[in-house]
Amino acid sequence: MSTDTRPKSPMKPQVQPKPGLDSEMSPQPQYQARGYKGAEKLLDRVALISGGDSGIGRAVAVLYAREGADVAIIYLPAEQSDTETTKSAVEAEGRRALLIPGDVTHSVFCKQAVEATIRHFGKLDILVNNAAYQQTHASPEAITDEEWEKTFRTNIFGYFYLVRAALPHLKSGSSIINTGSITGLEGSKDLIDYASTKGAIHAFTKSLAQNLADRHIRVNCVAPGPIWTPLQPVSKPAEKVAKHGQDTPMGRPGQPDEVSPAYVFFASEVDSSYISGEVLTILGGETKAG
Repeated sequence: MSTDTRPKSPMKPQVQPKPGLDSEMSPQPQYQARGYKGAEKLLDRVALISGGDSGIGRAVAVLYAREGADVAIIYLPAEQSDTETTKSAVEAEGRRALLIPGDVTHSVFCKQAVEATIRHFGKLDILVNNAAYQQTHASPEAITDEEWEKTFRTNIFGYFYLVRAALPHLKSGSSIINTGSITGLEGSKDLIDYASTKGAIHAFTKSLAQNLADRHIRVNCVAPGPIWTPLQPVSKPAEKVAKHGQDTPMGRPGQPDEVSPAYVFFASEVDSSYISGEVLTILGGETKAG
C-alpha cells in the first residue's frame, strides 16, 4: 500500500473503554500488508503472540501466517471479537490459529498458555511479547499504586513470565521478540509508568540476548513510535488521539502493518541470524532516539 493512501493526522477524535478494540476505531488500523509477498521464511514454525488480537500483534500474526507459521494468540476475554477477526485472517493465509484467553499479569496463566501451545501444535519456535497497558497521567501524584503495578505487571512482568515458561521448549534457532517503544528511549512526561516499563523491556532484551547466546536463541526488540492502535483511544483524551503521530516528519501515525515486517525480520534466521540484543526503532522519519 502506498504511503499516500495511509490515514493522515489529524484523525477523528475518539475514546474507548479499556482494553480497546480495533473494530471500534475510526479509521480502523491497517494490518493486512497487502503489498507484502510471503517467501516461506517461517515455514512450519509455531509462534506465540501476546496481545495478538489487535494492533501490532494482529498484523504480526497475519504476516507470520503469510510466511508459513501457525500462530497462538493470547488476548483478554473482552477482546474476543477482535481476536476472531485475527483468527480468520490467519486462516485465510492457509495456517492454523489457536486462541488463548487470559491475563499475562499472572505467571500461572503464562505457563498454561505455553503448555496449550505445545499441546496444540507440538512445539514452539517464536515468542512475541507484545501485550501492553497504557494510561496517560498529568503528574506522578496522579498515578495510583494500583495503576503503577498494573502497568509493570502487564508490560514487563508478563514478558518475563512468558519467557520463563517458553524457554524449556525453545531450541537452537528459536527467537524471542519483545515490543518496546520510543518512550523507553526518550521518556514521556505523560507516560511515566509506561515509559519506565518500556525502558525495562529494552534492558531485558539485551540482558536476555547475552544470557541465551550459548543456546543459540536470539532475542530482539521492536521499539515503535506513534502507531495507530487501540492503546491510543483507551489511554488519552480524544483531542490527543486525533493528533497522534502528527509531530513526526511523516506527519501521521504509523499503521500496524508498517511495523509487522520488522517482527518477521527478527523471527527469520534467513534475515537476522547474526542479530541479537537489538532494539529497532520505527519512528516515521524521526532520526533521533535517546
